[in-house]
Amino acid sequence: MKATWRQKSACRGLDPEVFYPPSDEDAEEAKAVCALCSVRQMCLEHAIVQREHDGVWGGLTERERRRLLRQRQKSA
Repeated sequence: MKATWRQKSACRGLDPEVFYPPSDEDAEEAKAVCALCSVRQMCLEHAIVQREHDGVWGGLTERERRRLLRQRQKSA
C-alpha cells in the first residue's frame, strides 16, 4: 500500500492545537514544522481545494491561502 501524503507529513503525531493558533501571529511554531515537511505542497493544495478555513496548512494561514488564491486567479 502506498503511503498518502498525510502519512508522510512532518506534523503527523504532533498536537493538532499547534496548527490551529489563536491568531496568525501565533502561527510560527506550526510554520516551522511545515518548513521541514516533504509533503508541504500537497498539504497546501489540499487545503486550497477543500477550502479549509481554519489552521495552518502547507505552511500558510487561512489569510495567506486566500491571498495566494487571489494571486493565482489574477495570473490565470
